[in-house]
Amino acid sequence: MKWITRAHVHVDRVACPWLIKRFVDAEAEFIFVARDLVDAEAKRLNAVPFDSPGVELGHQNGHCSFVSIVKKYNLKDPALLKVAEVVDAADTGKMEQNPYASGLEAIAQGYSVLYPDDHKNIEHQFRVYDALYNYFKAKGSK
Repeated sequence: MKWITRAHVHVDRVACPWLIKRFVDAEAEFIFVARDLVDAEAKRLNAVPFDSPGVELGHQNGHCSFVSIVKKYNLKDPALLKVAEVVDAADTGKMEQNPYASGLEAIAQGYSVLYPDDHKNIEHQFRVYDALYNYFKAKGSK
């Protein structure tokens, strides 16, 4: 399936592709376009829009798109829910709500400098989310 979002990925627009690829759609293909093209290109390409204003899999009720995807697909993995807390705090600017949020934000900024190409960025940054997920899994997601 094709998934589409805004170009110039950051926390949520890296975390969401990771979430989709690892837990929703292993064959997912990601498309990154200018903000004002997301809706039209989603229709034209029959792609699922995410992390874009006004879409179902976007920010809802003060939470980030990652949380919307977790809810939509009824994902219950405790370690994944811990990752969702980190991503939500980092992406919504509520760093004080999670001790890992500031670190994730810093990592996202660094990867944006290292890999300005969105596809390369997510390719490399998926390892960060794999590591964070496995950290919580090993901790027993307490």
